[in-house]
Amino acid sequence: MRVRYYRLRAGLSREALAARCGAAGWDIGGGTIAKIEAFRRSVYDAELPVLAKALKVGIMDLYDETIPFRELVACLNKPARS
Repeated sequence: MRVRYYRLRAGLSREALAARCGAAGWDIGGGTIAKIEAFRRSVYDAELPVLAKALKVGIMDLYDETIPFRELVACLNKPARS
């Protein structure tokens, strides 16, 4: 799942993404986002639309495993905002 990729592309911290999810009805914290990004927590079916909306992407975008290398490097080098 490409949560970290889209979070970094949007320039969001984990806490900022968690706040967006909270505004959309899913009360989670930055620690939960970290677990999802590290594949230590699954995202349930009911949570997927909220997460996609918070990241402003489609649900299927979260599953697409192909990331252009230059775009990935640019996202990883971009500072997160809170």
